[in-house]
Amino acid sequence: MTQGAPAPVWIEFGTSEYRRTGLAFFLAGFATFSLLYCVQPLLPLFAQEFAVSPAQSSLTLSLATGALAFSVTAAGALSQGLGRRGLMFASMASAALLQLLASAAPDWHMLLAARALEGFVLGGLPAVAMAYLAEEIEPAHLGKSMGLYVAGTAFGGMMGRIGMGVLTEWVSWRPALALFAAGCFAAALGFRLLLPPSRNFARRPGLGPRFHVKTFRHHLANRGLLRIYASGFLSMSVFVTLYNYMTFRLTEAPYLLSQTVISMVFLIYGFGVVSSSMGGMLSDKFGGRPLLIFSYGFMFIGVLVTLAANLTAIIVGLAVMTIAFFIAHAVGSGSIGPLSDGAKAHASALYLLFYYLGSSVSGTAGGWFWEHGGWTAVAAFAGTSCVLGLALALSTRARPSGPAAPIDA
Repeated sequence: MTQGAPAPVWIEFGTSEYRRTGLAFFLAGFATFSLLYCVQPLLPLFAQEFAVSPAQSSLTLSLATGALAFSVTAAGALSQGLGRRGLMFASMASAALLQLLASAAPDWHMLLAARALEGFVLGGLPAVAMAYLAEEIEPAHLGKSMGLYVAGTAFGGMMGRIGMGVLTEWVSWRPALALFAAGCFAAALGFRLLLPPSRNFARRPGLGPRFHVKTFRHHLANRGLLRIYASGFLSMSVFVTLYNYMTFRLTEAPYLLSQTVISMVFLIYGFGVVSSSMGGMLSDKFGGRPLLIFSYGFMFIGVLVTLAANLTAIIVGLAVMTIAFFIAHAVGSGSIGPLSDGAKAHASALYLLFYYLGSSVSGTAGGWFWEHGGWTAVAAFAGTSCVLGLALALSTRARPSGPAAPIDA
């Protein structure tokens, strides 16, 4: 806090405002990630209906996450002058409308364009959400709040994938996408009604490009933040690559699973809802470094287990990887605010830039490994990211445990 600045007025743990904020961000995470990832179980269907390769079909997800990766940097910067709450609501509502447009796309290229635009407008929420929580929540309980937001993203990702898989057994993917759009628009309205106005945010209109470039460079010079950014890229690379191409693996012999049965695999995300909340609380108590070491170690074990031919073993491996991933993401999200020196939206935007680039780049690159080496090649690709993440976590210094203690350089 700068000299002469008013003392922050925190949203305190246990108050009605704290509960409303938690519920609002649970809805935000749910809407954002159900919209973003609901196409994942449809990748084999897209490949068949539009006569494209598995790697090309993954573009319906990769283009959305890639556009989101770059838009979060602009959104984080714009929110300094426009405010937090309004920008987040506009992002959710416009993304739901673009999902409706995607459901009516007449051809493959129009579908890709609608999905890319949808990802772009969704960028207005994640970076600003992390900044809002870091600015408004009592620091001793920031990890819990961030964990609840990440739990909402896990629940949204799970319900998006499962709901889409089940719906497409009864109707085509087009009305299924439209139904999701309507549900997420309702979640946006609930978010707007529940979220308290910002109290510690100081609007700074008229900031020019030079300010934003200088601020981004300042955060990129922070070695602690750079490690968190790299961790976000690597963990997301593992997560999306495995889920993208597991859908193709399970539709082929010897499994030959239906769309509905494959979508049930995404019930594994329920573990992510719990582990992300637990990860936030454990990060508050013990700091981020030991949790990141644990996460990457167990992600690697999960990847290895998916190499088994037995379907039960494959599901167990995915569950282990999913639990570890959401702990790593909760730790990374909660570390940005304490490690950044002001301009928290910019710092959060850079984390999400790297995080979603992991989804976009590796999610599509994994298709090359699938097409040329099958699941063994996909697992080797994901396992390499786990090893790099583990090395990164081991090379950090531990900070003293305490409220929202992040990892450091």
